[in-house]
Parts: sequence; C-alpha cells; structure tokens
Amino acid sequence: MSENERNPKELCHWADQQAAKIIKERGDLPLYTCASGITPSGTVHIGNFREIITVDLIVRALRDRGKNVRFIYSWDDYDVFRKVPGNMPKPEVLEKYLRYPITLVPDTFDRDENYARHHEKDIENELPRVGIHPEFLYQASRYRSSRYAEGMKKALQNKDLIKWCLNCYRDDEHKMKDSDVYWPIAAFCSKCNKDETEIVSYDGEYGVTYKCKACGNEETVDLRSCGNIKLGWRVDWPMRWNEEKVVFEPGGKDHISPGGSYDTAKLVSKKVYGWDAPVTMKYDFVKLKGVPGKMSSSKGKVISLVDALTVYQPEVLRYIFAVNKVDHEFSISFDLDVITMYEAYDRTERIAWGIDKAKSDNLLLQEKRVYELSQIDGMPSVMPYQVPFRQLTTLLQTYSGNIDAVIKSLGDVKSEQEACLRRRCECAWYWVTECAPEDFKFALRTDGSKAEDITGTMLDAVKKVRDQIVPKVGTYATDKDCQQEMYDLATSLGLESKALFTAMYHALIGKDQGPRLANFMRIIGKDTLQKILSVY
Repeated sequence: MSENERNPKELCHWADQQAAKIIKERGDLPLYTCASGITPSGTVHIGNFREIITVDLIVRALRDRGKNVRFIYSWDDYDVFRKVPGNMPKPEVLEKYLRYPITLVPDTFDRDENYARHHEKDIENELPRVGIHPEFLYQASRYRSSRYAEGMKKALQNKDLIKWCLNCYRDDEHKMKDSDVYWPIAAFCSKCNKDETEIVSYDGEYGVTYKCKACGNEETVDLRSCGNIKLGWRVDWPMRWNEEKVVFEPGGKDHISPGGSYDTAKLVSKKVYGWDAPVTMKYDFVKLKGVPGKMSSSKGKVISLVDALTVYQPEVLRYIFAVNKVDHEFSISFDLDVITMYEAYDRTERIAWGIDKAKSDNLLLQEKRVYELSQIDGMPSVMPYQVPFRQLTTLLQTYSGNIDAVIKSLGDVKSEQEACLRRRCECAWYWVTECAPEDFKFALRTDGSKAEDITGTMLDAVKKVRDQIVPKVGTYATDKDCQQEMYDLATSLGLESKALFTAMYHALIGKDQGPRLANFMRIIGKDTLQKILSVY
C-alpha cells in the first residue's frame, strides 16, 4: 500500500460501499461527477439536506479512494411557481406571480433580487458550516443563455421515442394514446411570463411556435436565442445527466421506486441522449419528531438547515446523517432526545480517539469512520474538549448564558479546542432557552430574594447546609461524597432527605427540582452559594 492509500478495512461506511459500487460499474475514470439538486420553491428543509449530505459523504468516500470528483448542485430555478408556501411573508403579493418562473417572483423578505435567490442563498451560506462545498449550477441562467438548445432539439426530434419511454412504466389507464399530442418542452410566454402556453408546431430544427392561453400572445422562437423554452423535468433530468456526464445521483424513495421517474429517465437517457444513467441509491425521508408526515416546504411546516444548526453543532448534525443508514427513515428531534444524540456523538468521539474501548475491532473501525465523516474538514489536530450536553446546560444557566465565563470555569480548555466548544455552548444555550421543557430551565436567585416557605426545622437545615457543607463544596472528591453529607445532615435533624433537597432547590432556583444537587452546588461554587443562602 502506498503512503497515501487508505487501508480498505477503514473504508467500512455505507458511503464507502456505494463509492466502490460506482467505481465498479463505471470503471476507472479521470473524473467522477456526482450530482444533487432541488427547486428553490420554498425553504430548503432538513429533509432536502439529506440528499445534499448523502452526495457529500459519497464524494468524500470516492476521494478517500484516490478519485478525482466533481460535486455539482443544481438549482432548478427555472421551474414554475405553483403554490405559495405557508411560511412566506406577504402571500397576497406572491399570489400574483403564480405560474411565473420562480426567478421572476419577488423576494417578499425584501433581501434578495428574487424569490428563488433568497432560498438559494439561505442554503449556500450555510453549507460551508457543515463542510459541504458543491459547485452550484443555476438552471434559469443556463436555459436563458440557450445552453441546452441542442438538448431540446434532440428531444423534439425524438418526441415519439420519449413518449414511448414515458409509457413503458405506465399502466394502460395512464398511458398516452397514439392520438395524444405530446411535446417534451414547455414555454414561458415572453409577454406575460406565465407558463399557460401550448406548443403549436416545431419546424424540425430550432424553430418552435407557441401560443399563450393567458394573454393570447403567439410567436415563433429560435431555441438558440429565445431563452423561454425548457424541457419537461422527466426529459430535462436525463438531458442534464448527459450534459454534465453525471455518474452518481441519489433519489428519494418516491423517485427511485420501481417504475418511478428514475426508471423513466434512465430509458430516455440511454435511448435519446446515449448516456448510461448514473448509479443511484434510495434515501428515505427525514421527519420532525411529533410532526406527522413527510416534511413539505409547500406547507411551511419545515425545519431549515439554519434552524437545525442552532441546536446541533455542525459535527453532530453530520453525525446524525452519517450514523443512520441512508435508506432508513428517522426523525430530527428538538426535545430531550437532543441530549441523547449529543451523548451518542461523544461516545463515538471517545472511541475514535482511543479514550473508550469498542466492543470489537469491526465496531472500532465503524465508529472511527462515522466520526471521520462527521468532521467539517478532516480529523481535528487534538481531541475536542468534551462537556456532556446536559452538564453544559447546567453550567450555562448557572452563568446566565455567559459562554466566556463557562469556558473559564472549566479551567483546562486548550486554545485549539475553544472554537468547537464555543459552538457547542451556543447550541446548548439556544436549546435550553428555546426548546427545552420548562422543568429543565432555571435561573439562580442572584437578586437577594428568598423562598418564603423555608421555615422551622427546614430553615435550620438550610442554614446548616450553608454553614457546614457549602464551605467544603470544592473539596469533596466526588459528588457522591457531598450528597452523602447532605443525607447525613437530614437524618440528624429527623428530616427526609428528599424534603431537604426540595428546600435547597427552592432556595437556589425557586423550583421543586433541578440539576443533580451535589454536582449543581459544586458548579455554582461556595462563594455564590454563600451569597444566595446568606438571606436565611
């Protein structure tokens, strides 16, 4: 094995298996083009992100096998604006642009030059944060510059063959009849911009005549210069496979199912454009926990990549997609499962860095590979500083969200660990303030107030905690030792330990319960504890 060649045993992820399949089926190529794309008709949600990161993982896997790879991401921004999503401002303005190409719809957020560009920029600006750097292709620009004139000409000259391809996977009820008129193209009217047009005739070369049903405009245009004619998507897709020489593109389970759009496009690609359809793989949907059904940007019921990155640090978000099998459905959660996901990532990180031992050599290789693929830009130079997410939420609430104070309190964070830790702190603070259940949230009594219900023997107990246990809170070897002394104190006063713990929570945060008390007291520190309890 050469110095730069990877040990095949290390390449054990599903993305590695797919990379091997691509190489086997397409042979040794000077360049492997992998593609993804979407219509920016609404918020690009975390379900759409699954396709993007699926391609990214396979691009990385191909490169780890020493291959030269081009990763293209197509914005299908010459598609029709069919429906106003539920989460868009000024819907009454957007309604006026239905049936326009989405690049001619205004951005009602008043930020970008048009509606499509708004949604494109939202994802383009975020992808580098998760280590994804595709080459973006803008289909409106390509069609308007007549880049696809030859591809459209070929489709028009083979429209009967395409009609046959489309019928191949249709049942008798849905097949086009011989008498049915079929055109593989559609036109946006040059006068009113709408797609409510019909093709009237084709001259066999580059001349197409269409008529607009909306405004009555009729004209003959030249495919080499007009820019307002485009292919229907079932033909556009295979035409672009040939144009870009795509060898891999995944698809959602609705497109990849037997007899679905991929099977049709595969036929058109080979029979009309002479290009073998790319190797594909099926990915399943991503759901939001507690939100039924497939996420849909047309309904406005979505979580964007920006939203997800407010709760999950980029490495953990990549991990969620890398650790789940690509053809399995899963849910993105914003409730207490967030803590569980961070714990799973941290466990994988400890195994990858040799801190924890894996149960087997195979599991070690799998955990290390998932961790590697979860990183933004290769393996870190040092192991990131680990603070359990749950503990971090306690620290942040104790320090009222002051991240600098939290990092300083930890005492041993290296400079090269700080940026990653700071990202985790930002996510933890957002989660605990915006997403966590109410009983998870707290704020220290730092205003001199007191719990009026602490009286009698319980008041004596709280004072004894302040005078006898708090001065030693930083000297206990373990939380258990501190907790045991609390139990002993309660017993000596004839109190139930649970009642004493509840009283302490009332005194410290004004709630019946909170973080594990002994650890919580050690985090708060004796000076702050004495200040809070000094009012009793």
